[in-house]
Amino acid sequence: MSEFMMVAFIDVNEPLGKELKAGLAEEYGPDTVEFYVADVSSKEEFTGVFQKIVDRFGHIDIMYNNAGILNENDWENTIAINMVHLCVCVCMYIYIYIYIYTLYLLNFFILSTGLWFVPTAPIYRATKYAVVGFSRAVAMKSNLGVRINILCPGVVKTNLLSSPNLEDHFGQFSELEGLKEMVLERNDFEVPDDVAKASLILVTDESKNREILKIDADGMEFISLPEPCESSRPNIL
Repeated sequence: MSEFMMVAFIDVNEPLGKELKAGLAEEYGPDTVEFYVADVSSKEEFTGVFQKIVDRFGHIDIMYNNAGILNENDWENTIAINMVHLCVCVCMYIYIYIYIYTLYLLNFFILSTGLWFVPTAPIYRATKYAVVGFSRAVAMKSNLGVRINILCPGVVKTNLLSSPNLEDHFGQFSELEGLKEMVLERNDFEVPDDVAKASLILVTDESKNREILKIDADGMEFISLPEPCESSRPNIL
């Protein structure tokens, strides 16, 4: 954050959200940050909060979509949060706030980890692959004035890595805990601050669209994926 930014964030965890808001407000000023409680897997809750944010700040310039859970037991909820919510968010802005209200054009920033194969979490991994494909496909409609970029970190050091009961997250795949222990022993992960700094590359460079930026313990690099042949692309009005 800086003195020129105003930030709104959404989370289902109200105590932690209020704590973060208080810390940011103390550092940057009470008028620069807002926190909203919502379950992003609920279309009604999310669209209601989204409208409150637009009403509060007038427009949205940059949106970070990084809501996600890892729960192979409750796989339907994992899909709802990791993938369905993201589709709702992107489509709602493009088709409502651009076409109807003609608000500011948006810079979408998508956080995904859809470049790695992880046998302990097939549902989670499937949602992340889907995020990459969906984001790049929507970004092809560049005439909308929306830039959509994807940041793909490796293993980020979060509370999930220190979970005492992996079976809560991985279910029948929890016997593969050795993979997690190997990562921890190698210290082969990023910290959230590194991911945030990497995102600024995609946000500040206005030439970037449909880009995939990979970040891991070895550094950062842009990744190229196969593109559809020009002759095979349908004409879309």
